[in-house]
Amino acid sequence: MATSLNKVLLIGNLGKDAETRQTPSGTSVFNFSLATTYRIKDQATGEYSDRTDWHDIVLWRGERVAPYLTKGKKVFVEGRLQTRSWEDQNGQKRFRTEVICDSFGLMLLGGRDGEGGSGRSEGGRYGQGSSGGYSQGGSQGPPARPQETGGSMGGESQGGGFDSGAQDDDIPF
Repeated sequence: MATSLNKVLLIGNLGKDAETRQTPSGTSVFNFSLATTYRIKDQATGEYSDRTDWHDIVLWRGERVAPYLTKGKKVFVEGRLQTRSWEDQNGQKRFRTEVICDSFGLMLLGGRDGEGGSGRSEGGRYGQGSSGGYSQGGSQGPPARPQETGGSMGGESQGGGFDSGAQDDDIPF
């Protein structure tokens, strides 16, 4: 049984092109900022305004997807939080919290050309296929739920909402 969980799921837009670097052992590391936006209602005026949070993303082993990580691109990121600390040149202790993920935890959304297409038009989530090798394609990822007709993040279905076919009496809670 797990004693703790450190998991982050984000959907947002890249604030800048991904920066590439190599570790001394030759592993590729890509850094980029991700903007997530939410809407808040002002209690005094009743008007809505958008607020944006910025997240620092560290992508390990993302060579296949890195050429598509350009400013403005919409992505789904799955990773874990990690906080680093160091002393700056003035001797002050600094902290930085980052979302750490690998190529299995990144999905490009909206197509290669930045068009507003559905989720898997980019080639899908880069993941490990059933053969154990690395693969790319829209068939990767979780299978579609039965009778799913709603627009899912993966883009495999079209139409209205999700209908499980269950009656109120069939639900165990």
